Amino acid sequence: MNKTIRRASVFCLLLVLALLVRVTWVQAYQGQALADDKNNRRNLIGKYENPLGNIIVGGEAITGSKDTGGKDFRYKRTYTDGPLYAPITGYSSQAFGWSMLEGVYKDILNGTDNRLKTIMDTLTNKRAAPGNVLTTIDKDVQKAGWDALQGKQGSAVALDPATGEILAVVNNPSFDPGSIAGAGEADQKAWEALNADQGKAMENTALRKPQAPGSTFKLVTLAAAIENGLVTNIDTPTSVPGNYTIPGTTLKLKSEVTDEQCNNVSPRTALKLSCNNVFADLAHKLGQDKMRAMAEKLGFNVVQKLPVWTDPASKYPTKKMSVDQVAQTGIGQFDVQATPLQMAMVSAAIENGGKLVAPHEVSEVTDSNGNVLESFKDPKSTQVMSGKTASMLQDAMKTVATEGGGKNVQIPGVESGAKTGTAQRGVGNSLPPLAWYTTYGKAGGKQIAVAVVIVGSDTDRSEIAGGKLAAPVAQKMMKAWLKK
Repeated sequence: MNKTIRRASVFCLLLVLALLVRVTWVQAYQGQALADDKNNRRNLIGKYENPLGNIIVGGEAITGSKDTGGKDFRYKRTYTDGPLYAPITGYSSQAFGWSMLEGVYKDILNGTDNRLKTIMDTLTNKRAAPGNVLTTIDKDVQKAGWDALQGKQGSAVALDPATGEILAVVNNPSFDPGSIAGAGEADQKAWEALNADQGKAMENTALRKPQAPGSTFKLVTLAAAIENGLVTNIDTPTSVPGNYTIPGTTLKLKSEVTDEQCNNVSPRTALKLSCNNVFADLAHKLGQDKMRAMAEKLGFNVVQKLPVWTDPASKYPTKKMSVDQVAQTGIGQFDVQATPLQMAMVSAAIENGGKLVAPHEVSEVTDSNGNVLESFKDPKSTQVMSGKTASMLQDAMKTVATEGGGKNVQIPGVESGAKTGTAQRGVGNSLPPLAWYTTYGKAGGKQIAVAVVIVGSDTDRSEIAGGKLAAPVAQKMMKAWLKK
């Protein structure tokens, strides 16, 4: 063998060895990563080659799978009452991925979660039968909220204070997840329209869009004041003048009622009339740290896992504020932001004796035979305020419900407490205000907490108020639960 042939042979041998090393590396070390890669089209196709598992409300599936006869994406996700349940289900799309419960439990629903595999599935490398996700949603409360929000732009959340179960999550506008479930031209057009929508139907404002809570936040301020000994009796006059100057400024703070009506009033009366002077003064005297501590106990500045993540979280400012800014937070303004879920949590903790049970919208995750893989029936609970504080707040909220902004939406036979709110928004209050209502009710051994925010309606700006716009929505949801 001459020198040239010998060199060529060695070179070819090295190439073969390099190829063997590369193949071994890819198969042994990178194989699973490549198989699981989100950009692997075969992996995506595989998720839709069989029917998906279902999301369940009240024992009935609100999702399904349609056999399209297609070669690649054979089964397409379908939805029963899609817009009604979209804030809960989210979407499962052949082209655009997943969101909400469809996203959190996609591996359960498409059968790739290892907990679903039987011994035979493992031996044959066969995809397991998909599992199901059982929600805590009550179909009657959900439908009541949906119907009540028609003609309005807004959101609502209902909770069971004793269990933390989320009974309803409602948004209007909403969207039909079935319209984007496929990978065709119609799905693409629907997707583009939804993303261009000024109403942001896919935002899920009930869980993921914190906004100024306005006077509903006064419940947090009063809770902090009682817990820190600043208020010991809700019927004792406060000696806060109605003609109140915001600390650190020369600006007068006005309320919806006259200065005289809010002059030196007790916390109970201040909550009923929503006197800004009293709550701004309480926040000023408490200071940022104590206000923030109370807010965070109730869930502010914390991303909740429902198991859908509520990101961004409801917010109480963490950066150092000036004295006037702290005072404004006492009335739910400046940079305080909350979702309907958050304000429902506030009312729930008050109704439940100061104990906040972790909110959740899933009760169980099961395999195809009904065997439980995950259970959320024993959620974490935290004593966020004393029972005495909660009792005093309940007492004050009952006055709002019977004599204040909630008096027109009382339900016979139901004990309830409430707080209305109207929050300024936009530069120089340029946008229509938000109308808020948060409430709790109990009857016949059952209880519920509800929060509603109305962002837009055909109501004249001067008539926008939580008691007029948001309270009737909460009333219908409460009635659907307590009057079954």
